Amino acid sequence: MDKSIEIKTDVSEKQKKYIFTDEALSFLVYLHNKFDRHIVSLLQQREKKQQELDQGVLPDFNQATKEIRGGNWTVAECPNDLMDRRVEITGPTDRKMMINALNSGAKVFMADLEDALSPTWENLVSGQMNLQKAVRREIDFVAENGKEYKLNPQIATLVVRPRGWHLREHRVSVNDKAISGSLFDFGLYFFHNAKELLKRGSGPYFYLAKLENAQEAKLWNDVFVAAQDYLSIPQGSVRATVLIETILASFEMEEILYELKDHAAGLNAGRWDYIFSLIKRFSSHNNYILPDRNQVSMAVPFMKSYAQLLVKSCHLHGAHAIGGMSAFIPNRRQKDVTERAVDAVTNDKKREASQGFDGTWVAHPDLVGVAKSIFDQCLKDNPHQKNKIDHTYHVSSKELIDTSISDGKITKEGFKSNIKVALQYMSCWINGLGAVAIDNLMEDAATAEISRAQVWQWVHHESKFSDGDCVNLESYHTMKKEIVMQLKENGFSNGVDAAEKVLDKLVTSSHFEEFLTIPAQEYL
Repeated sequence: MDKSIEIKTDVSEKQKKYIFTDEALSFLVYLHNKFDRHIVSLLQQREKKQQELDQGVLPDFNQATKEIRGGNWTVAECPNDLMDRRVEITGPTDRKMMINALNSGAKVFMADLEDALSPTWENLVSGQMNLQKAVRREIDFVAENGKEYKLNPQIATLVVRPRGWHLREHRVSVNDKAISGSLFDFGLYFFHNAKELLKRGSGPYFYLAKLENAQEAKLWNDVFVAAQDYLSIPQGSVRATVLIETILASFEMEEILYELKDHAAGLNAGRWDYIFSLIKRFSSHNNYILPDRNQVSMAVPFMKSYAQLLVKSCHLHGAHAIGGMSAFIPNRRQKDVTERAVDAVTNDKKREASQGFDGTWVAHPDLVGVAKSIFDQCLKDNPHQKNKIDHTYHVSSKELIDTSISDGKITKEGFKSNIKVALQYMSCWINGLGAVAIDNLMEDAATAEISRAQVWQWVHHESKFSDGDCVNLESYHTMKKEIVMQLKENGFSNGVDAAEKVLDKLVTSSHFEEFLTIPAQEYL
């Protein structure tokens, strides 16, 4: 084994045999040594960009890359098993959920090692094991009641989302420096599965999270090139779909596709992180304050402009445009809840199909049929609608950050809901759950980020509730105390105290913390 790499936690013999082989660890060392300094440099550039935004320099389209936007170039030809992406289901990498997702009837399953997964060591390592078994169609599960779960003959195409560039895997170090979470997740999956996937007529497909600009996309492209060379597999075997889930990335959508064009599959409208990103990047400005989270729909100006620009950017260059996630989920024990979820998802997916999206995301197997029927009506026998390009549509930089919302209000109910979601989600995250149903909505790290971000934003800019009262730290502490008591009374005692400490730190800090998962990690 390469002595420069150290795993600072227990590793079983089974994990050594299937995951942490000497060869796989050498590959991680190779990736770290080749790319870590580039990651550090790009994260430093994020800090500089934030300083510019704080000083009032608003984002704009890059004039230096003007020729790329609208240029006559296309991304790589789409593989057969990614040609039709009308419905994609997402979820964490535990066995039962993976089997249900792969069997759901969706065209694609995005196995999430990022926002829907709490990065405990057990979750990450068992996730890698489950991915290996899924690729080889060996994954199964037996529930406590004896029910058996196995893969159907026809399953969804597997796509994996590694963690973003900002996260480190502190339990693994190379030359005493923690390895990038992105390289750890990507490296283990790619090393163990790329050749097997190609042998089976598929390929190593990825979703890329939290990119801020085209240079960060270029770094991923460089990683793909190096990884394919390392394993001696054909260049262009990798396909990557980028989540446009940061406000700055929306100004460089075509450039992001261009940097990845030999490996690009499309872009996805990651709406929840996108809302969070806008709050974060404009945290020092009081003219970008959003109302209650449930009022920030895809129909408001900045969200509508972002969605339409994403579709056009993709279709100009032959890439798929994938719609985002509606947070509503059904409840099999409550018919009225399910009806509301189906109605909300139906309306959301009709909007996306009419805007030109080639497919969409759902978070629950029961919603696959709902979304599929809508895109079936739109696409008919076509696998996508990339020929739908509105050449008359142009969006300005001001429109991408137009946060005006008619009748938008900050309510005490919305404030309480944000505190509750942040506390309840973080208490679950600390206990190993990364995707949680709260009040019939599917919450993951992205939606929890919106909740805690809005609390910080409203408190620090001394916003006004709709009844005229001031939002301040006193109102935060008063309402938070009440919610903590309610959560404990309802059985959420494990992890709530730690979640409260993290939320207090986030809300009372004079500066806006980049990601809640970073301070929360110490409680895992």
